[in-house]
Amino acid sequence: MKRISKVFYIAVALVIISVILGASFPTQFEQITNNVKNFVSTTFGWYYMLLMSALVIFAIVIAFSPYGRIRLGKDHEKPDFSTGSWIAMLFSAGMGIGLVFYGSAEPLFHYVSNAPEAELGTAEAFKEGLAYSYFHWGLHVWAMYGIVALALAFFQFRKGMPGLISSTLRPLFGDRMNGPLGTLIDVLAVFATVFGVATSLGFGAVQINAGLSHLFGVEIGFIPQLVIVLIVTVLFMMSAWSGLSKGIKYLSNLNMILAILLFIVVVILGPTLLILNMFTETFGLYIQKIVQMSFKTAPLEGDNRGWLDSWTIFYWAWWISWAPFVGMFIARVSRGRTIRQFLMGVMVIPTLVVSVWFAAFGTTAGNVQDNGTNIAQFNTELVLFNMFDQLPLSFLLSILAILLIASFFITSADSATFVLGMQSTRGSLTPPNNVKIIWGVSQSTVALILLYVGGLTALQNTIIIAALPFSFVMILMGIALYKALNAEVRLMTKKKALQKK
Repeated sequence: MKRISKVFYIAVALVIISVILGASFPTQFEQITNNVKNFVSTTFGWYYMLLMSALVIFAIVIAFSPYGRIRLGKDHEKPDFSTGSWIAMLFSAGMGIGLVFYGSAEPLFHYVSNAPEAELGTAEAFKEGLAYSYFHWGLHVWAMYGIVALALAFFQFRKGMPGLISSTLRPLFGDRMNGPLGTLIDVLAVFATVFGVATSLGFGAVQINAGLSHLFGVEIGFIPQLVIVLIVTVLFMMSAWSGLSKGIKYLSNLNMILAILLFIVVVILGPTLLILNMFTETFGLYIQKIVQMSFKTAPLEGDNRGWLDSWTIFYWAWWISWAPFVGMFIARVSRGRTIRQFLMGVMVIPTLVVSVWFAAFGTTAGNVQDNGTNIAQFNTELVLFNMFDQLPLSFLLSILAILLIASFFITSADSATFVLGMQSTRGSLTPPNNVKIIWGVSQSTVALILLYVGGLTALQNTIIIAALPFSFVMILMGIALYKALNAEVRLMTKKKALQKK
């Protein structure tokens, strides 16, 4: 336990205080956080739109500049993981459960309940719903994750610094990162990670519960969700104990196999030709409108600003709040790749994969809705299972989906315990198992308490509020990274000149 830093104790204290407040005053806590969240969305919406777009441009410039040749590690190092395992781990940490949770529901809701621009229920709304789903889960998100992860990986593996958010700011603040300022930044990262993952665990438990209820009549409520969380906790703790190269790697590969299997079966059993046509057209629509969508702020009356706040700005803040966790995990599994390989892999492959996923599940959901079965009436966690009811082999599809959610659930929690262990042991690449267990139990406990008091909404609000200060940290990380890359290129040029002599 000697390696534990004060970040651990401060973050644990803040987590306990937040959970006690949320559990003791759930209604007031939700109301206050909702008011603050609405203020942040309304006042800083333009800022989030500009920031996410700037990060896309920055990532593309870095990837295709001379900096792209720099390796995340020593010049001779090879990647720690195969490309297949690497991609699988990106998804498992980045947005695994979310794809299953929202894959059918989000495009359907845009189509039937709350369209950004088009008239509800029209062909335009159907297409627009898919294009905006690609936008919310695609290039912008992964460029943002990519920049955070790149800064962490560069300073950790190329420059030999601890794997901490505060380490990435040393080019700007020097040794001040060893003091209270560095501690504050790392505590903010831990806080966002704990609550972000706890919320994800809560959503996973709710959706598994919904699937079991739909198939077997299991009651929807806290007791079944308690049992689900306890079982998953035991499983992810076993995986966490086995380490990164075994537990998370094998689980991530399993996730990809299950996800590919479910995707293929849905494409075959669903409206295959419609899925292929809708993907082709709506992905083209996404590319065509990406600049407009990136800078949309709906400033005038009648511009549907409420939709923008509820969806795009909500997502941008939500993803930023996940950046410390996902960025740190992606950085950890990316040693040995060049910056160009890294950024292109992190941005292009996930964008394509999430787009084909939403095309398959969103088109199938829209088609079921058009054929007279109103699945848009169900809660988000039930849309998928009610959609499957209208397809052949529905029972098998639902079982496969529950297994996939459980597998993603375990991997997300496992990845988070690893990252939290790193952040609270001064960036150790092999955090002690006892620290990982403490964080694992903490995450599950937070998720259970919030499920019990119905506090997931308040928690979501809290994370989105916390994303605002972290967004300023991200800007500083980008500036520090650019400064360090410039210095690295000058150093490499000097070394080559000396070698020629």
